[in-house]
Parts: sequence; C-alpha cells; structure tokens
Amino acid sequence: MVQPEAVAAAIRQALPDAEVEIEDLTGGGDHLKVSVVSTGFSGLSRIKQHQLVYRALREQLASEAIHALALNTSTPS
Repeated sequence: MVQPEAVAAAIRQALPDAEVEIEDLTGGGDHLKVSVVSTGFSGLSRIKQHQLVYRALREQLASEAIHALALNTSTPS
C-alpha cells in the first residue's frame, strides 16, 4: 500500500507544475486512479505522457505497492 501523498509527491518531483488527483479504487491503497495535468506534457503523445508518470512511479510499481494504475494525463486548458 502506498499513501496518496507519496504518489503525488513522486509525480510532482518529475513534473513540478503537475496538478494531481488520486482516487483509491478499492480502499486497499494499491489500485489507484490518477489524473495528472501538467504543461510538461505539451507536445507529447499520450504514450509519452504516461511514460513520464510511470517513470516517476517506477519504485512503487516495481515493489507492487501500486498493483493497478488507471492513468489520465492532459495539459492545462
């Protein structure tokens, strides 16, 4: 299980201007829905955007502290 604040902090370390919303889908802390809005995604494909977030969360994913991740990324409107 990972704390939502730790997930948001890891994403903001990679994307300092990121607005991060996290929803625990099961109550167990390991199935998360994460929405990230950042200017750092500008000009990047959706795949590249997701890769940036996965890279920021690599430790939590590798240790299976995050077992499932539903991810939505976008740039500010």
